[in-house]
Amino acid sequence: MDLDPKIPQYSTGDPNSFAWQTGRRRWPIIITQAIDDAYRAVAHCDDPEKQTEGKRIVEALTKLKYEVQHDRAMTPMPDDGYPDVAAYNKELEQLGNPTWLKAPWLYTECYLFRRISTSFALSTHWKNYDVFARQKTSTFRSSRPAVLELAARYKDLITQLRSSSSSSSPEDIEKEQLLFTEMCEICLWGNATDLSLLTSLTYEDIQKLQGSEARKKAEANILVNDLASVFSHLLQAKQSGKKERRVDIVLDNAGFELFVDLVFAGYLLSAGLATHVVLHPKSIPWFVSDVLPSDFAALLNALAAPRYFYETSSEEEDLQGKTPEKLGDKEAEELGFLFQEWSRFHAEGQLVLRPNRVWTGPGSFWRLPAEAPELVEDLKESEVVIFKGDLNYRKLVGDAAWDPTTPFTEAIGPLGPGSGLNILALRTCKADVVVGLPPGKDEELKALDDGGGDSGARKWAWNGKWAVVSFSKGT
Repeated sequence: MDLDPKIPQYSTGDPNSFAWQTGRRRWPIIITQAIDDAYRAVAHCDDPEKQTEGKRIVEALTKLKYEVQHDRAMTPMPDDGYPDVAAYNKELEQLGNPTWLKAPWLYTECYLFRRISTSFALSTHWKNYDVFARQKTSTFRSSRPAVLELAARYKDLITQLRSSSSSSSPEDIEKEQLLFTEMCEICLWGNATDLSLLTSLTYEDIQKLQGSEARKKAEANILVNDLASVFSHLLQAKQSGKKERRVDIVLDNAGFELFVDLVFAGYLLSAGLATHVVLHPKSIPWFVSDVLPSDFAALLNALAAPRYFYETSSEEEDLQGKTPEKLGDKEAEELGFLFQEWSRFHAEGQLVLRPNRVWTGPGSFWRLPAEAPELVEDLKESEVVIFKGDLNYRKLVGDAAWDPTTPFTEAIGPLGPGSGLNILALRTCKADVVVGLPPGKDEELKALDDGGGDSGARKWAWNGKWAVVSFSKGT
């Protein structure tokens, strides 16, 4: 806490914040969905010992839901053998053991998901169970139209890149920059599918959030856009003749967003803007939809056998009497192309997964230089470290109530200029905190319908409609 910004953080006790909505509406839904999933898994379990353990987990999750809904005092986390428990409990003590609905939002939400993880980690038979995996798979299947569109686009793109000769003419560099911008925007808006927020969307709703038409309409909604500086930085590194040029991506959501992250990573490698891409997933189930190493494997398995994945009906489809539409031969071929590309990159060490429990810690990334110095030193080797999504952005800026005109380079504190880290945040706004806006922009957005108006709430920043793409050079 001592390393965080000296500016008040957003709190679940502030009626004008999205934290207030989150604690009272979203969290109970998320915990209920976890209880339902665990209950279903226990019901299909034949091992008596595993079933007994599973029932205790359901009871623990039910107790957690009661504590949240009734604003009970947050209690020290049980020791499940991992060192971060001590950090969580120390910070809880420093906060004075607050109640759920009157506490710093960032810490409390991280505590919530870490506590859910502890319910499983304390068991013998359920240690590696992902209580959110079923939801991730279902949502990725619902993303089928956008997946197929991007798969076709990606295959054409890679084929063109391999057949064209590299040129440094102004016209070719301009084309390369336009392509880079499009790929980054695909990567950015992939975050529009976030299970921790979209708790009740239908299949049709999800389709509307994805695809090329949605991306074109959303271009005007990028409030801060530093992509030109990022492209210039990567192009300069490429033209300098550096043999090793690495890009890191601190991942956010699994499913469709991980799919677009891999599209982006594959593009960077094929275009020569990077020689290696390091992906940073979470180590425990986190914020419902965040990427685990197992989600990466599941995605590759789906692409390796796309007909089986898309044409095998789910439990819900069986209950509704629905039969999934069959894939066309061209669609299956294009998905198979992606599998061959990405599995080859992975096998040859150009696409690497590097999980680290620091990403699921209780606090802001202002703490990284002091608490994870080895990680920071490693990230300095990267040309660009890309932080995906809303939570990573909140952690970068400490989830503090900054003036929205505060420069991004200032709001990330010890990770800003002089740190040796080149940081790019790709974030669709789903929380109150935002920095780097031009003067007057926040007021303009608040004046929109349901933008917050004179209430003091920054409601325009709650729904993922607006985005910021912020870059900080470490020199």
